[in-house]
Amino acid sequence: MHSDTAPAVRSRTATEGPTPSAPTWDPQQYLRHAGHRTRPFVDLLARIPQLPGPAPRIADLGCGPGNVTVLLADRWADARITGYDLSPEMLQRATQEHAGPTPGGGSLDFRPGDIASWLPEEPYDLIVSNAALQWVPSHPGSFAAWINGLRPGGTFAFQIPGNFQAPSHNLLATLCESPRWRSRLAGHGARYNHLLEPAEYLARLTELGCEVEVWETVYYQMLTGPDPVLDWVKGTALRPVLTALGDDHEAVSAFLLQYRDLLRGAYPPGPRGTVFPFRRIFAIARKEK
Repeated sequence: MHSDTAPAVRSRTATEGPTPSAPTWDPQQYLRHAGHRTRPFVDLLARIPQLPGPAPRIADLGCGPGNVTVLLADRWADARITGYDLSPEMLQRATQEHAGPTPGGGSLDFRPGDIASWLPEEPYDLIVSNAALQWVPSHPGSFAAWINGLRPGGTFAFQIPGNFQAPSHNLLATLCESPRWRSRLAGHGARYNHLLEPAEYLARLTELGCEVEVWETVYYQMLTGPDPVLDWVKGTALRPVLTALGDDHEAVSAFLLQYRDLLRGAYPPGPRGTVFPFRRIFAIARKEK
């Protein structure tokens, strides 16, 4: 999703604590930082090579609220584009605001879809995923099927966050495992140990016979407003925690206060805002013609 959506939960033993919840998503909260969240997809989009033919067929896996899916129609005006997501909230927002014919003669629609098990139902010219595969522990195992579903010369492209060792995530994981919260939140703050490093993605995609480009970028984002890092993670990494705490407003408030204080120490504000480094990993794999 452009949205860090389409979650899949890894299996856990009884001693590890409760299984992390599938997050409930808040499109409005996610879109509060739409500018920063969109930039990596724009950078990915700029490096996707020419697609095999006119009126390309495109799948967007984890489309979220659709705000970046529409950028595909700007690049390929006559494309038939389908965005897939598990979140009803995100799909409703995407459909209401973006579905329908596109100015260049193409179309844009959105469908429920779990990218942990999604398979191409027809040949695609482009399969793309923006900030979604981190929720799917099994995603490298899907690469072969997705690339097999491309037309010759088609492209599979994705970008994922690579900041899971950053203070924002380490502090969240530590707090979830603390004595006060362990019984309710164990495992909810550390869900990303399945992600590969760039060299591993390069090797796997090259082994599938593709022409591959992989890179990483650290965006130094200037966030503004009160507790801006907390506001940022409320739209993404905090969603499983907030979902697990549910309607227990007292617990939600107590957890957020503790986490807020930790983030304030890790990301002190400056005179013009708070610097928030964010590492992203990118990959583009072009199928042989």
